[in-house]
Parts: sequence; C-alpha cells; structure tokens
Amino acid sequence: MRALLAMSHYSMLFAWILFALLGVAQKAEGQASCDFIVPRREWNALASECTDRLSLPARYVVISHTAGSTCDSPTTCEQQVRNVQFYHMRTKGWCDVSYNFLIGEDGHVYEGRGWNIKGAHSGANWNSRSIGISFMGNYMERVPPRRALRAAQNLLACGVAQGALKSNYQLKGHRDVQQTLSPGDQLYQIIQTWPHYHE
Repeated sequence: MRALLAMSHYSMLFAWILFALLGVAQKAEGQASCDFIVPRREWNALASECTDRLSLPARYVVISHTAGSTCDSPTTCEQQVRNVQFYHMRTKGWCDVSYNFLIGEDGHVYEGRGWNIKGAHSGANWNSRSIGISFMGNYMERVPPRRALRAAQNLLACGVAQGALKSNYQLKGHRDVQQTLSPGDQLYQIIQTWPHYHE
C-alpha cells in the first residue's frame, strides 16, 4: 500500500513539474508573439489608406533611419511616430507612414504598416518583398542606444517566430538597396555584424 501511495505521490509530482514546464514554454511563446509592439491605436495613428498586402513570410528586411528627430520616452516617441506619419501622408501623399515598424530610443517598437501591408521604404524592387524597419533619428555620427538595438533584434526574432519572416531571412541596410546615406554610418556598421546581414 505504501509503495502505491509513494508511486501516486511521484506521479502527481511528475505531472506538476510537467505542467510547470508547459507554463514556462507558453510564457516564452507569449514573448515571441510580438506583444511588446506598441500598436497603432496606442500612438493614435491616422487611419491607413493602404491596401496592398505583403506575401509572407518575407525574405528580406531593410533597416533605415528617419534622419529626423530622436525620441527617448514613450511620450516623445509616440509624438515622433505621429510626426513621421503626418509628413508621409499629408505632405508626401502616401497611404500611410512608409515603414512597417519604427524603433524609438525609448526601446519600444512602434507599429507602422505592420507585417501584412506593403511598405514604401526602399523602392519598387524591394517594397513588395521586404519588411522595412526604421530607427527614429539620425545615425550618421552617433549610435542608437542599446535598448533600441535590442528592440529591433527582438522584433526580428518574433517575426520569425510568428511566421512573418523566413527563418533564413536576409537583413540589408537601406543603402544596400537604394542610393542613400540611410541608415547612417554608425547604425550601418552595427547591423553589418548581425547574423542575417547580407550586403
């Protein structure tokens, strides 16, 4: 009888450990779900007029910089995303902010057109087959803070986890696909060290 009770106890203990491990796995999956992205509704985006969808998973990612003002807090970064969107829509006449995602120096990722909608960030040859990620600021002479770089890397990882990016995606600098100084000399040097970079 004691042996049966001991076996029952160990079975329950094993089941508890198994459920705990499953809980940890689910939590890890939640982190890969891109829940950390600030959605459009939270930064008060204008309604998008874009309709062209991307074919996912995307094979390419293009990193750029806005070459404009930096921001280092949620309040200033939300305002800066609105500024960029207003300029793209009201001055340029585009259907939305041109990037799929924007990175703030506050360490947050701001949803632009998102994973599913074709961007207007790298020219006709690249917009239809890449995700455009732009760091808000000018990185010719300075590097983005670590938290901004980490935010971009987390975005890439969860893009793969969600199936929005191919696991063997190629990362490119904006200047690799168009004649431009973007993403700035300092940021360009950094992304060239990232695992998926291809000139």
